Amino acid sequence: MGRLSRSKYVIGYFAFSSFQDVLCDGDACIVAGSQPAIRRYIKLAERPDSASFTTKKTRFGEIMQGLRMGAPYCFDEEAYNRFFPLAQKEGLDLGPGDFSDPGPKGVHFVRVQSGSGSKGST
Repeated sequence: MGRLSRSKYVIGYFAFSSFQDVLCDGDACIVAGSQPAIRRYIKLAERPDSASFTTKKTRFGEIMQGLRMGAPYCFDEEAYNRFFPLAQKEGLDLGPGDFSDPGPKGVHFVRVQSGSGSKGST
């Protein structure tokens, strides 16, 4: 799989209510593996504007562009399992995600930020 074909690969979905307002966990944009999952995360966020969110597919190339600009991302298990092997081919130093602890809200995300190789959970 070449770099160009990797960039078009759909990793998952994100949610936004305006160009500047993206559903995040802390400061990291949430990428969910499915539309039902991102809708669940919108409900869990308990935001007053949750009804205004729109979901959109996000591709590997879009995420990589955001990472290069310093944006952090949080992936659920399904999205991370799509992202991880492609990111390794791009040279990101990441390990497999550990989703064994669902966290206090029953959701676990792996946080990725370019340059840091950091991972965490919610």
